[in-house]
Amino acid sequence: MGKILKYVLIFILSLILTVALFFIKKDIPVDELKTKYASEPSKFVGIMNMDVHYRAEGISEDSLPVVLLHGTGASLHTFDYWANVLKDSKKVFRLDLPGFGLTGPFPDRNYTISHYVEFLNEFLKKNDIQKCILAGNSLGGNIAWNYALKHPEIIQKLVLVDAAGLKYTESKPPLAFRIARMPVLNQLLTIITPKSLARKSVEDVYSVKSKVSDSLVDRYYELTLREGNRQAMVDRFKVNPDYNNIQKLKGLACPVLILWGSDDLLIPVSSAIEFSQLLPNDTLVVIKDCGHVPMEECPEESLNAFINFIKK
Repeated sequence: MGKILKYVLIFILSLILTVALFFIKKDIPVDELKTKYASEPSKFVGIMNMDVHYRAEGISEDSLPVVLLHGTGASLHTFDYWANVLKDSKKVFRLDLPGFGLTGPFPDRNYTISHYVEFLNEFLKKNDIQKCILAGNSLGGNIAWNYALKHPEIIQKLVLVDAAGLKYTESKPPLAFRIARMPVLNQLLTIITPKSLARKSVEDVYSVKSKVSDSLVDRYYELTLREGNRQAMVDRFKVNPDYNNIQKLKGLACPVLILWGSDDLLIPVSSAIEFSQLLPNDTLVVIKDCGHVPMEECPEESLNAFINFIKK
């Protein structure tokens, strides 16, 4: 029995060493990531003791700029296509939200939506944005509609792209999201992060898996390894959802575009319908054969819907 136990222990230690050798990943230095992901026109601005990564492009005289907010695990790059087209006719701001991309974590580790709303307000003030068209995907959408409720005088039009914030049942959340919600196991996510996990998580939110390129996976994966971002993911998923503002959407007066992927398995189309029922002045557009991130997976179709909406 003693020999068997000895061999079992040796096997377990060997397994742990193998995992450590192949899957434990160190953080990537921020300066190294900046070289790859913060090329022109990237800028950084100090807000709430963070060096916030953002881009401002387009027509400087535009009095009604577009502000774009990405979702969980993403970065401002998820709006590359939209920004590259819109900058010819609009002023476009996009940023890495705290906890993601090059911005890194909130110093106080507070990832409530109300704290994100406060942060966004500070960002708009820093950039002298007094009125804007605000668009957000997933987590960014949740921040966007809560911001519009608190600051209706600033938001002239609102765009919700597969937005979070309502009560719904996920049919297939990304694998990384599932791990981030598991006590004890989620702490391993802060040190053990195989690239295969990043690929699987991106594929989970796409409808057409063939659109998930190696370069796309590399971007998600490498920015996840920015110092503090993996712990921020765990901290974010510890926050209990706040549904107190949902019914207030009935009083939101600004025009709203609800833009959704028909095959979203993270936040189902039923949420788009519920948003449409709650909002008094909305336009609902569902893109066929598209998943949770239409601006990235179906850039042309989603941008066309956006442009048609803001022209009204």
